[in-house]
Order: sequence, then structure tokens, then C-alpha cells
Amino acid sequence: MNYQAVLEDISKAVRPLAGQGKLADYIPALANVNPDKYAVCLNSIDGHMYSVGDAGERFSLQSISKVFSLAMCLSIKGEGLWKRVGKEPSGTAFNSLVQLEAEHGLPRNPFINAGAIVLADVLLTSLADPEENFLSFVRELCGSGTVGYNLDVARSERENGYLNAAIANLLKYHKKIECDVEEVLAFYFKMCSLEMNCKELARAFLAFANHNEKFCYSGISLTSSQVKRINAVMQTCGFYDEAGEFSYLVGLPGKSGVGGGIAAIYPRRYSVAVWSPRLNSKGNSVMGMKTLELLTTETMESIF
Repeated sequence: MNYQAVLEDISKAVRPLAGQGKLADYIPALANVNPDKYAVCLNSIDGHMYSVGDAGERFSLQSISKVFSLAMCLSIKGEGLWKRVGKEPSGTAFNSLVQLEAEHGLPRNPFINAGAIVLADVLLTSLADPEENFLSFVRELCGSGTVGYNLDVARSERENGYLNAAIANLLKYHKKIECDVEEVLAFYFKMCSLEMNCKELARAFLAFANHNEKFCYSGISLTSSQVKRINAVMQTCGFYDEAGEFSYLVGLPGKSGVGGGIAAIYPRRYSVAVWSPRLNSKGNSVMGMKTLELLTTETMESIF
């Protein structure tokens, strides 16, 4: 498969969508991003990399980082993790308070905000230096020692994160988090502020694509079965309230973020990362979604 030619053709095909959607301007730091950026990078299991556009420019991962925190928490807690957070699609907005209240503080899955806040609490209570441990893990995954947090983005999120603060307080009320609410929120926002470029992100997700190989990075170890289950949660819960649409159109496990990034995998074949900051009404990248739809359509490669 000539993936480079496929990606170049797709980048031309999606250009008419360039003006559609809007930035995640409810986070002021993300409102300043150049909305016309576009990049895609594909890493094959056999070690080849193919890219188009601004694939070397870093952007805020936001909710994509939740895949990394889930991997760490599952390594630490095993199946016991699912007593703290569910693994079902939410069917509501990623920051819904209504569903959380109705279900007595048990988050539907680890990728909605409530679930990811619980994951932050798990790491805080389990690790001696969670901020550094998380960073070491993702740096080894992506093969870059300079990947880091964007403290301006983290600060911007905290200063405007009233709804997330309400979620965290509701979780605390229902005894779903153990640490101080402010401590949990600070760590949660810092993880969301993590920055990578598409080349680094695709390489980081290659470990989830290549689940037949041993998964052990920076002391975080997962079995092949656990990696496949993370992929299953990505498939059903990775795109806010648009996971069904992504499965229907693309057919790959993946995770999106409101920074405009999407990472996805074709098990035992490749990982792919795409970035375009303009989002649709569900919070997913307009051009990113179309790019991946065209990728699996043109190559006829999906899990279905």
C-alpha cells in the first residue's frame, strides 16, 4: 500500500472543508491556535512513517491524553479499575452533570471528563510523583524526551473550568475520588495540556496497534488482552457523543481531543494521527474525521 500517495490525495480532497467548524474557544488558550493548520501522519508496524502537512508542529492533546492515563491506571489497578469507572458509551455530552448525578457519581467511561478525573485521582493516590511518572510514560511511548505540559493551557483550563470543578465536587460528594478536589483538577488539566505533534502521537499509539508485542514503557506494563480492551473502549467511547458515527464512517479504534487532534489504530497494521483545529458540534475535528473516513475508504482497511 502506497500510504504516502494516499495521504497526499486525501489532504487535497479535504481542503474544501477547511473553513468549516470552530475552535474550542471556551478554553481561551486554544482560541489562539491557527485554525488553518492541518497534518496527518501514519506509522506502520513494520517501521515506516508517512506524513503530510504540519506533522512536526505540536498541539494540545486534550482528551487524547486520557488513553495514556487509562493505560497507566489499568496497569496499576487491573480489573479493579472498573469498580471506579464504567466502560459504556455515555450517550450524553462529555461534560454532562445530569448523567453523573443520576448514576450516583459513577462515570460511564474513562474518556468522558468525569471518568478522566477519576483516573487522575487513581494516579495521584498510587504514584509517588504522578506528574513526572505520567510524563516519563508518554515520552517513552512517543520516543521524544522533549514532550511536555503546556502550563499556559493548563492554567487557562483551570481558570475557566467551572463545569469540570462541579463534576469533581460531585465525584467527591459521592466518594468516587480520594484526593483534594483542587489537587485532582490541577493534575487533570495538566494531563490535558500535554503537547505532541502528529509524528509523536502516531508513534505513541503504535504500542496500542501492535498489541502482540510486549507493552512495557517506563514501568507501565499491560498484557495483550489489556491493550485490546483499551482499544475496545476507544472504539465505543473515544469520540464523545459521536463514537457510533466514527465507527460507521471510519471503523477504527481511536480517540479525539478538542485541540483538533485524533489518534487511531488499525490493529497489527498501523497507527495514525491527524490534526486540524476546527471542530464540529460534537467536539471532533471536521477535517480530521473526514481524513480518517477517506483513509479507510480508499485503502479498504478497517476492523470491519
